[in-house]
Amino acid sequence: MSSERLIYLPLGGAGEIGMNAYVYGYGKPGQERLILVDLGVAFPDMDTSPGVDLIFADITWLKERVDQLEAVFVTHAHEDHVGAVAHCYESLGAPVYARAFTANIARRKMEEHGHPTETVRTASPWPEQINAGPFTVGFLPVSHSIPESAGLVIDTPAGRVVHTGDFKLDANPIVGEPFDPDLWSEVAKSGVKALVCDSTNVFSSHPGRSESEVGPEITQLVRDANGMVIATTFASNVARVKTLAEAGQKAGRSVVLLGRAMRRMIEAATETGILSDFPKVISAEEALDVPRANLMLIVTGSQGERRAASAQLARGKYRGLEVKDGDLFLFSSKTIPGNERGVIRIMNQLSEKGVDVVDDSSGLYHVSGHANRPDLEKVHALVDPQMVIPMHGEHRHLREHAKLAEAGGRTGILAVNGTMLDLTGNAPKVVDYIETGRTYLDGTVKIGALDGVVRDRIRMALNGHITITVILDEEDEPLGEPWCDTMGLPQIGSSRAGLVEVLEEDLNQFLMRAGAKTLRDDDKLEEGLRRIARQTAQAEIGKKPEVTVVVSRMR
Repeated sequence: MSSERLIYLPLGGAGEIGMNAYVYGYGKPGQERLILVDLGVAFPDMDTSPGVDLIFADITWLKERVDQLEAVFVTHAHEDHVGAVAHCYESLGAPVYARAFTANIARRKMEEHGHPTETVRTASPWPEQINAGPFTVGFLPVSHSIPESAGLVIDTPAGRVVHTGDFKLDANPIVGEPFDPDLWSEVAKSGVKALVCDSTNVFSSHPGRSESEVGPEITQLVRDANGMVIATTFASNVARVKTLAEAGQKAGRSVVLLGRAMRRMIEAATETGILSDFPKVISAEEALDVPRANLMLIVTGSQGERRAASAQLARGKYRGLEVKDGDLFLFSSKTIPGNERGVIRIMNQLSEKGVDVVDDSSGLYHVSGHANRPDLEKVHALVDPQMVIPMHGEHRHLREHAKLAEAGGRTGILAVNGTMLDLTGNAPKVVDYIETGRTYLDGTVKIGALDGVVRDRIRMALNGHITITVILDEEDEPLGEPWCDTMGLPQIGSSRAGLVEVLEEDLNQFLMRAGAKTLRDDDKLEEGLRRIARQTAQAEIGKKPEVTVVVSRMR
C-alpha cells in the first residue's frame, strides 16, 4: 500500500501572471483530499483572444476529482485571485473561505451569478485556523495593493507550508495591515517545509517602497495644478484611491469617483470597516456646477480599458464631464505588460485635447504591491523553509526566483502550471505532469482554448471572409450563377474589377465545368468552390480568406 503524500499542483498562475489556481493535496496517491488556493481570471487581448470576455485556468483535473475537494481559500480580492470563484462555483461547489473584505467582494460576485452567498465564509486572521480535511489553514496578514491581503499557513501531517499570496514589505500601507516580521517569524519558529512564494518583482534589485511615500508627491502635484485634475489607478488599490482623494481635499478640490469598479471597492472597504475616514465625495451631476480648478476626478481605466471612465473622457465626455486644454491627467499606476498600446492611445487622445499627462516614469506617483528581490531574500531568511517554490510569475520570474533560493542555500524548484510536486520528503520531487490550459468565457458560454472558436475568429480577422451561395435544381444542375458576400476584404482587386464580380465569374466557370458526380456531392462541391474562391482572392488581393459555402438544393 502506497504511503500518504503531500502534493502541490499549480493549475494557473505559475508561468504567467493572472488566473491563479493552486491545488494542495494530502493522502494516498490518487486519493488525496484537496484544497484550492485562489481561483482567478486573466483578461483577453485583441491579438490572442478577440471577442473573449474573461480567461480562466483549465480546472478539468480538479472537476474530475471534485468529490475530493474540501474547500477553496482566497488570499485577496484582486480579480486574478478571486475573479473566477462565481464562474466555477457550479463545477466545484466547495465552501469558499476569505477574510472580510475579500469575502464581501466574493459574495457580490456570487450574487451577480445567482449563487448562494452563504457559500462564502468569512475567516478571521491568524492565529484562527480552519479545518479542511487533513489541512488546517490560517490567514496570515500581509501588505499588498488591496486591503486585507493574506498569506496562508497550511498545516498538514507532512509539515507546514506557507503560501505567501501577493505581498510586499510595507510598514505603513495607509489602508490594511502592515507587514509584521515578528508574526511571520513566530509562524516559522516551529519549522516550515515549503515556502510557496510570489515571484512578480524578482528582477527589481532595489528594496520595495512604502505606499505612504507617494502621498506627499501626489499632494504637491495636485496642489500645483491649475485646471481640473483627473487621476486613475487600479480601483482595487483602496489605499491609493484614498491618497488621491486626500490630495484633492488638501488642495481645496471637490472629489468625484467615476467608474463602477471604483465605487464598488470603496463601498466594500467602508462596509467591512477597513475605511472609515475617506474624504467626502460629490456626484458627477454635482460636479457640473463646480469650477474646473476646484475639481479632482478619480477614475477607472488605468490599463487603457476601452469602456472605462479614462477612455471615455479621452474620447469625449463621460457623465457630462469633459477634459479641456490645461487640465492634468495622472496615471498613478504601472502599466501591466500587454496593455501598453491601450494606455498610450488614451495618453495621445488626452494630449490632443491639450491635457498634460503625467505617468509613473519618474517613479514618484506609484509603488508596486509586490516584493522586490531584496524583500524576497528577507522573507526567505525570515521563514527559513526547507524548500522554496516560486509562483505568481512568468517562466523567467519563476526560474530567477528558484536561482535566488539556491543562492541562499535553500532548495528551489521550478514548477510551472501542470507540474505536480511531492513535498513529503526533504526535497521536492516532480511526480506527474497534468494537462493544463485556458478556458475562455465567450459571452455567456465557456469554451476551451483548443475548441477552435478563437482560432477561427483570429483567422477571419487576419484574412477576411467570403460567403458563397449556390442553388441547384431537382436535376442537380445550377439554378443561376453562384453569388458571393465578402467581409473584411477590399472591393477592388489587382485586375481593377470588383472583387465580388471576379469571384462570381470564376466560381461560375467552375460550376459550368463540374461533372455530374461533383454536382451531386455537397462535400466535393463545397471543396471545389472554396478552393477556387481562395485561389482567385490570392491572385486579386494577395490573401486567402476564410470561406463559407452554402449549397441549397430544390427537392
